[in-house]
Amino acid sequence: MRLTLHTDYALRVMIHVGMRDGDLVTITEIAECHGISKNHLTKVVHHLGRVGFLETVRGKHGGVRLLKRPDQVRLGEFIRATEEDFALVRCMRCDSEEGCLLEGHCLANRALSAGLDAFFHELDRYTLADMLEREREAAQ
Repeated sequence: MRLTLHTDYALRVMIHVGMRDGDLVTITEIAECHGISKNHLTKVVHHLGRVGFLETVRGKHGGVRLLKRPDQVRLGEFIRATEEDFALVRCMRCDSEEGCLLEGHCLANRALSAGLDAFFHELDRYTLADMLEREREAAQ
């Protein structure tokens, strides 16, 4: 399984903003710091605002800041909110009209679903606060 660039950028945004302890941060600042297109980051930030992770403040002195405390942002929850598709194989897609030719005796769907559940269970053990703590340690 591979996470999209959107999620990679979203994690960078959350860490960058989280390191600022409630101060407003501009998209331009984040884009320049991480070498990411400002236009692309605008879409990422808009999405994070829509799903409740960031507060966005418009205007001349605007920017973004965390809407939730870092210890309330679980990594698994965050990735579920930023990724669109976790179907590891076609038969796991809810909208798949083709069905599975092996239905009834295939173990792959059940095994892959269990693996995905374990993946998210592990990610949910970590929070944005954990990530920020590591960032602060690395900065010293």
